[in-house]
Amino acid sequence: MSLIETHDLRRVYELDSGRVVALDHASLSIEKSDFIAVMGPSGSGKSTFMNLIGCLDKPTSGHYRLAGTAVESLDANGLARLRNREIGFVFQQFNLLPRIDALSNVELPMIYAGFDKKTRRDRALHALGRVGLAERAHHRPMQLSGGQQQRVAIARALVNSPSLLLADEPTGALDSRTAIEILALFQELNREGVTIVLVTHDADVGRHARRLIRFKDGKILDDHRQTPLDARDLLSAEVAA
Repeated sequence: MSLIETHDLRRVYELDSGRVVALDHASLSIEKSDFIAVMGPSGSGKSTFMNLIGCLDKPTSGHYRLAGTAVESLDANGLARLRNREIGFVFQQFNLLPRIDALSNVELPMIYAGFDKKTRRDRALHALGRVGLAERAHHRPMQLSGGQQQRVAIARALVNSPSLLLADEPTGALDSRTAIEILALFQELNREGVTIVLVTHDADVGRHARRLIRFKDGKILDDHRQTPLDARDLLSAEVAA
């Protein structure tokens, strides 16, 4: 069974200015351990698609199954439970709480999931170690670089062992070298079996995924596999230069 299955997924908004079809009959399947880049211009439907597969919104019609669960049948509480159990989110602006340290930020999803204090701390430290930041566990966000903050956000996204890591423009607020470092981390996680769907407008970022899906006017315009750029090679080339 695929991790994600959508069939004729549609999202229609009824606005004062008229009816807007934001997503139009999107059907696709995403296997476990895949790494997908979702691309398209503003208004193409990629953000609507992200909101739907991230269980942040419900389709107007069509079907969506995540890890075997029929998402369109869930109420708001059901969507929240499924999000917390199956999806880790990484955003462009990190969304870390500034007054608590990295460790406490990473623990947050486990508080909502009902884990005890010791389990939260152990798993958060492990997640920070996984992204190379164990020694920064007690630093607050303002004491970390942009790349380090994004690594904390990735650790937070991973801490509940989700089925899906959903990244929305995760390199958009980073300089080019730091962006490559984050892409190298995503590729490493993917090699470990993490399923990643990355939404981006940057073609260079999209080249690091193993599959590319392009949206236009609410429809899937193109869906193909590609040989990804290896971010480790780019980092090695910079060091050599």
